[in-house]
Amino acid sequence: MKFLILIFLIFGFWACDKKNSTEVKEVHWDRDMCARCVMVVSDRHNTTQVINPETGKSYMFDDIGCMVLWFRDEHIKWKDKAIIWITDKKTGKWIDAKKAFYDTENVTPMGYGFCAYKSKDSIKKGQEIIDFNEVVKRVKIIGK
Repeated sequence: MKFLILIFLIFGFWACDKKNSTEVKEVHWDRDMCARCVMVVSDRHNTTQVINPETGKSYMFDDIGCMVLWFRDEHIKWKDKAIIWITDKKTGKWIDAKKAFYDTENVTPMGYGFCAYKSKDSIKKGQEIIDFNEVVKRVKIIGK
């Protein structure tokens, strides 16, 4: 009997010690919905995923502009701690949105026009290149 109690306690401690994952969560393409505009997430080269580092809960967005306005409109208190992933326009692979490079003249699901790239070299010559903070600033101006 003591052995069984010990086993339950060990499993209980493991469960309590579990950390919330900030890794990219699986996307159910054409079924998951944008947390702001409720459109189906289907564009594999413009999707953004936000993870609350305190809970591990993820939120999908069909366009980075929706994400920026969601943070603003919903008054998300943990926005500065948020883990933000975005798909690379060229490869479709997940990259850190805060470290990505963006160009500004694209057709995107909600028309904000910003696409992310892991490297500046992936962006066509002559295109304006901006960082994450500039994307946030411009979306807030557009979204007023």
